[in-house]
Amino acid sequence: MSLTMPILVGAILGLGIFALVRALMPGKRSAVATVARIDAMRARGTAYETKHRATDEDSGRLGGVRTRVGQRVAEFYIQQGWEMRSLRSDLAVIDRSWEKFLATKVLLAATGVFFGPFLFAVVWTLGLGSSPIIPVWLALMFGVVFFFLPDLEVRRDAADKRRDLRRVVAAYLDLVSMSLAGGRGLPEALMAAAEVSDGWATQRIRTALADARITGVSQWQALGELGDELGIEELKELSSSLALVADDGAKVRDSLASRAETMRHRELADIEGSAGEKSQSMLVAQLLLCAGFLVFLIFPAAMRVFQGA
Repeated sequence: MSLTMPILVGAILGLGIFALVRALMPGKRSAVATVARIDAMRARGTAYETKHRATDEDSGRLGGVRTRVGQRVAEFYIQQGWEMRSLRSDLAVIDRSWEKFLATKVLLAATGVFFGPFLFAVVWTLGLGSSPIIPVWLALMFGVVFFFLPDLEVRRDAADKRRDLRRVVAAYLDLVSMSLAGGRGLPEALMAAAEVSDGWATQRIRTALADARITGVSQWQALGELGDELGIEELKELSSSLALVADDGAKVRDSLASRAETMRHRELADIEGSAGEKSQSMLVAQLLLCAGFLVFLIFPAAMRVFQGA
């Protein structure tokens, strides 16, 4: 039994490392997998994204390894049909590469797999544990935790930037409404309002509108596609409303003004709700502090009473 368990642990670790290397190594694809990969790349623009960002990859040996790992994992996701639309929208908001993100997840997971047994070795040296199955569970646990850590970071940063983008969109709609009131047409008003500021949000809107002129699609359709890419429902709703009233300037102006007012009221409600949550958390903290202070005052007297009894 003393020899069987270490052999079993080594076999499991070796099998896991082999599966990881085999998944990242280029293999011979079937015709069905190749066709599915081409269709997925064409539908989502993956080929353009990979080519566009290949020149921005990190230099050096570590950067090359990270690039190859990211490309292999991205191809594996495509073959499996894992689209991860929500996560891709978050990455698009914070302007990060999908391949780099996947490479970070895999490399962190590999670090966690080796960190678990290393932690067990430290604990075993201190004489706090001796079971050989513990490093396996630690490796799996740290590997899974480290694999999902980048997701939490990306979702947190994307939520903050979406909040900023919604504020910018509300102000942008007011500027468009004022431009329409000044006698400009809808395409000119949309572009003029986007050129007022050089912030990242207005730059994204300005780029989408400029691309719409080049590709020949309507500007409100381009705003809807931008909202779909970034996961901003307000832009998609704006695109739908503009498509319905684009030919009537008065209706467009009224629609934009009412939508901007609705977004401001929604933002104000969110701010008030967040302030209420913080006030409640502060109240709970004060109550806990008072309870601890009362225990500190009552405890000596209670101990004297119990000792006297």
